[in-house]
Amino acid sequence: MIDLQLLKADPDRFRASQRARGGDEALIDEVLQADASRRAAIQAFEDARAEQKSFSKQIGKATPEERERLLAEAKTLSDRVKALSVEADEAEAAFGRAIARVPNLVIDGVPAGGEENFATLRTVGQPRDFAAEGFEPQDHLALGEALGAIDTARGAKVSGSRFHYLVGYGAQLELGLLNLARDVAMRNGFVPVITPTLVKPEVMGGTGFLGEHADEVYRLEADDLFLVGTSEVPLAGFHMDEIIDLSEGPKRYGGWSSCYRREAGSHGKDTRGIFRVHQFQKVEMFSYVHQDDAEAEHERMLALQEEMLQLCELPYRVIDVAAGDLGDSAARKFDCEAWVPSQERYRELTSTSNCTTFQSRRLKIRERTEKGTVPVATLNGTMANTRWLVPILENHQQADGSVRVPEALRPYLGGLEVLR
Repeated sequence: MIDLQLLKADPDRFRASQRARGGDEALIDEVLQADASRRAAIQAFEDARAEQKSFSKQIGKATPEERERLLAEAKTLSDRVKALSVEADEAEAAFGRAIARVPNLVIDGVPAGGEENFATLRTVGQPRDFAAEGFEPQDHLALGEALGAIDTARGAKVSGSRFHYLVGYGAQLELGLLNLARDVAMRNGFVPVITPTLVKPEVMGGTGFLGEHADEVYRLEADDLFLVGTSEVPLAGFHMDEIIDLSEGPKRYGGWSSCYRREAGSHGKDTRGIFRVHQFQKVEMFSYVHQDDAEAEHERMLALQEEMLQLCELPYRVIDVAAGDLGDSAARKFDCEAWVPSQERYRELTSTSNCTTFQSRRLKIRERTEKGTVPVATLNGTMANTRWLVPILENHQQADGSVRVPEALRPYLGGLEVLR
């Protein structure tokens, strides 16, 4: 939910945000009109109720001759109060539906446009020249199958398309990667958390995942619960309905969870291997900070993501995601994309989003300040996930089909230097 007072004070800023996202500017006027109708309906109800209370006092003082007439009038007034109460509730609900559709206000400087309009902030590392080394690189699935590390055929047999097994080296590599991510996060103040992977609708909706991308989410209708696509969701819900203390600095959590995504709309995309799957593991950073500290925390998260990429010895680039490619809750998002040799292009490995107060307003997470109780800012960012195995296998492959283990990962794989 966005800041209504800010929207009323500066609606043009929100219209500009909608334009940058490629959204409907008329939604802002719809919210303003719904707010005006809501306030008018509430005022009419409260005026009628005040009149009803005053009238009740008159009945108590009335003579027997006046009492019957006043009781009849009181009945009419009571019916009117009930009708106005219904109208006020309906106006409140209409306003709630309208404002819930407004995505977060885009931060100044975010590129306008759609998926292809991102801005490249920097490129780090040089992709290997496999031709100069005298061999054609294999893709991650061919490497993984030869190593007995990835089994998509049995994954499909047991669960359907876009499922897989990680076996032997595959399991070791994923666990090593996630443990490295956990350790880097812990060294930087993120408290490790194993999160629930099923959440209530108010938590999933509160984080902004039941908007335009709701078809990506798995729902268990019999229990009215949702499977999370990231531990961002249960971590955002961790302090729901609470006033938290940030006097000693941000609250930072590193969530480890299984994640589930329907991948709706991705028919025919990345069907080979484990790049785009329905179930994966992830370590996710999540921070609660003062509103004024959100942008600095965002840069801090991005730096940790880059540290992880460098530890895994991967060439990558950092992009400032365009407004039209942001989720509803994000005011700004940076992606880190690693080089994938078999595709000869950069592919997304991490995202970090500054959600400002969008999620905390919905989830009622606040802090006490000199100005009173105010919403906190929330931010999230990927530290590592199953997808990382794709560029790790491909970038570190050798001519004989073996794979060199990045030095930082070796302690987590019992000292293994090469997978063969």
